Amino acid sequence: MNYHFDSSANAAELHTDCVVVGVYKNAKLSAAATQIDTASQGAIQAHLDFGDFTGEKGRTSLLYKLPGVSAKRVLLVGMGDKDKLTQEALVSMTQAAVNALKTAKVSNAVSFLTDEMASECIAIAVRQSVMAVADVLYTFDTYKSKKDETPRPALESWTVAHTIAGEFSTALKQGTAIAEGMQVSRDLANSPGNVCTPMYLADIAQELANSSNQVDVNILEEADMEALGMGSFLSVSKGSAEDGKMIILQYHGGTAGEAPFVLVGKGITFDTGGISLKPGNAMDEMKYDMCGAASVMGTLTACVAMQLPMNVIGVIAAAENMPSSNASKPGDIVTTMSGKTIEILNTDAEGRLVLCDALTYVERFNPVAVVDIATLTGACITALGHHICGLLSNNDTLADEVLTAGKQANDEAWRLPMGEKYHDQLKSNFADMANIGGPPGGTITAACFLSRFTESYPWAHLDIAGTAWKSGAAKGATGRPVPLLCQILINRAGA
Repeated sequence: MNYHFDSSANAAELHTDCVVVGVYKNAKLSAAATQIDTASQGAIQAHLDFGDFTGEKGRTSLLYKLPGVSAKRVLLVGMGDKDKLTQEALVSMTQAAVNALKTAKVSNAVSFLTDEMASECIAIAVRQSVMAVADVLYTFDTYKSKKDETPRPALESWTVAHTIAGEFSTALKQGTAIAEGMQVSRDLANSPGNVCTPMYLADIAQELANSSNQVDVNILEEADMEALGMGSFLSVSKGSAEDGKMIILQYHGGTAGEAPFVLVGKGITFDTGGISLKPGNAMDEMKYDMCGAASVMGTLTACVAMQLPMNVIGVIAAAENMPSSNASKPGDIVTTMSGKTIEILNTDAEGRLVLCDALTYVERFNPVAVVDIATLTGACITALGHHICGLLSNNDTLADEVLTAGKQANDEAWRLPMGEKYHDQLKSNFADMANIGGPPGGTITAACFLSRFTESYPWAHLDIAGTAWKSGAAKGATGRPVPLLCQILINRAGA
């Protein structure tokens, strides 16, 4: 898909397969719709007078060969109440427009939907419009011997247009880059566990490094991790025939010596629960337990595409969690890279065991801040559902930064508390700490555990268990929180 931007455009004069314009509730025309209505001597208003289409949010109506209009088609998209036009609503309207055109023989379209946003919101609206188009057109049929019978969309070009002058090429570039990063993330997460192994993630990281002279990669093997004392990480990977990998991607977009922003992703490429075996129902979805790693890979891909002017490091803690004669047992005690000891009460709380050593390892980079991303707890789904990521942090400024970026990116997080009362749940009679704190406040106690390895830098934890993928008929990875992570970095680079 090719994306373009066109300002000072007249919707009636564009030679394209389809022009997309908005109509507000009660048949009020947007600026672009007014241009077409004037050129066609009231054709849109005459269509609206039938009363079948009144501008309700998300509804569409396709018109053909309007007199005085250069485009072959005009797609009307309902925008709802004008005073309730939000970025989230714009995304859903753009998605409705693309869905309406997916089965049409439309190879290029020009959309004026972002034209109606407030001027201070247009840049982000342009970016999110591009991402919305890519989201609807995303498919993953790599492993189907016969591709879906549904005809592939003919759309090859999407232009974001405005009736007024403006320069939003940077926003377009960012949107295209983030969409690319989300595709990388979704492709990795949707791949089956027998393909997407720790070695496979390392290979993809190497491909990214090979594609850009701004990216270096370093792969720590199990022998390297043993030498570093990463007993917690190795307690997880030792149960699998697939060797664990610690993957370090360094993006050099800033000045030499500038402190990097570090992203750490949980990369459990398949999670059986280990000896604390999970129930069989929906266990296939545990291939998604590496979505934190996938989001880090996607975000670094976007950094390269955006040429973001800052230094970013992505660390992926990749391992399989399998039951075997070598696997950790409940009651085992392991020593972390930090020297702290952990009593493993439940082997299905493995994500924190690989992350804690990764979080200790990144101290060597003297990071300006660290964000870890993990499908860590089912408790987060209970608390926040499938709409918002869980956020916990040891630094109020960083937490506020993440929350603000989430709202801007339409990829929100919600902050949960941490405190000594929750830390008390991690007490162990035999080690420095237990790896679980019991059912109450499971998301919080998991973050409290991780926080014990992040005392030397500002740190935030994103629990994406409820947002990283969808179940049921629409089963598949969402690509979140790549938009949130990219927005944090965009804001940092801009500042």
